[in-house]
Amino acid sequence: MFTVYAIKSEFRNYIYVGFTSDIQVRIQAHNRGYNKTTKPYAPFVLIYSEKCQSRSQARLREKYLKSGSGKKFLKSLL
Repeated sequence: MFTVYAIKSEFRNYIYVGFTSDIQVRIQAHNRGYNKTTKPYAPFVLIYSEKCQSRSQARLREKYLKSGSGKKFLKSLL
């Protein structure tokens, strides 16, 4: 089981989309600055998550959320 997620920086206009098998550990890693890409934007809050049955399904959903339509959807949640 995988989780596709979107997190938003609390202080900057930045949304990160990814997928993981352990969402709590992954968000803690983002907030502690362990991820090079998101380190400058920490701390984060979870704005969206969705369960997927397989890694390939999670990757497809992640790709959609990173597209123009997906970004529009995520921004509508704010």
